[in-house]
Amino acid sequence: MTKSENLAIQRIASFFSKYSIFVILAGVFILSSLLNPNFLSPMNLTNILRQNSVVAILALGQTMLIITGMIDLSSGAVMAVAGVMSIFVFRATESLFIAFAVGLSVGVLFNAISGILVSVYKTPPFIATLAVTMIARGSILFFTGGQNLLQLGPFVVFGQGTLFYIPIPILFMFLIVFVTWYILNNTKFGRSLYAIGGNEEAANASGIKIARTKFTCYLVNGLFVGLAGIIFMSRVNAGLPNAGIGLEFDALTAAVIGGTSFSGGIGTAMGTLAGAFIVGILNNIMNLVGVNSHLQQVIRGSIIALAVIMDISAKNKKGRPKRNFLLSK
Repeated sequence: MTKSENLAIQRIASFFSKYSIFVILAGVFILSSLLNPNFLSPMNLTNILRQNSVVAILALGQTMLIITGMIDLSSGAVMAVAGVMSIFVFRATESLFIAFAVGLSVGVLFNAISGILVSVYKTPPFIATLAVTMIARGSILFFTGGQNLLQLGPFVVFGQGTLFYIPIPILFMFLIVFVTWYILNNTKFGRSLYAIGGNEEAANASGIKIARTKFTCYLVNGLFVGLAGIIFMSRVNAGLPNAGIGLEFDALTAAVIGGTSFSGGIGTAMGTLAGAFIVGILNNIMNLVGVNSHLQQVIRGSIIALAVIMDISAKNKKGRPKRNFLLSK
């Protein structure tokens, strides 16, 4: 084999290594179009983007947390509280602006609790966010008496409206992608997240304020979760206190498939977006071909397990020490 051929092979290998998630996305897209002709219909593709916007927004928040060595298991429950409270306030005030602000604030409030537990009291993120899950879900069920809020009126604009013929949830999704990309690539805060996730002791020695950075990361995640709750409730045209169950795992799946490492210090906004699209397409094609709903859960769980195995294998090959993100402080 000549030197030029070797160089060409190395370049191809480097390309696939760098952009493998997008190659997988293209493959999943092509395979889905072959499995069902309805997959490529403009209405179906728009529905995938609209429905997947909530998972993508949640996944981008999870990405920043996992990069830092943390996690959020409460996003589904907090999303439900944020969405329902936003609707409740809208009914009381008839102000979309106030309702929107309340939804975001509720997301930030519950994530502030998680942030305090993790950064101040050194509670493992897994335990802290599990506690917040129970607090959030119990609070909204108690507040509503378990009853749904119906007939939302103009509130549906956040999930069903369009701007220049583009569905508003899709615009929100790409806005959050840009915000996450900018934070991770162009801010001191973003660099601190990578540093803490890569080696917390070294980050502390370099002067990074670990506790404050972790707390701030949870606050940013809270904004994303609150927004996701508003979009979700608006899209389904109802305030559902039981909404969001299991969505945190779809978000985690999207982040991990997109290349965010459970060992911390690795992850990108664009990779997570691609991972979210893969999750959305898989969910959509499984529904189109009539895969049993219980079997779909098995498939999703298998995907998570496979992604974790691949992540751990890659880190072992590089000789990088493993860390347990569930128990990191």
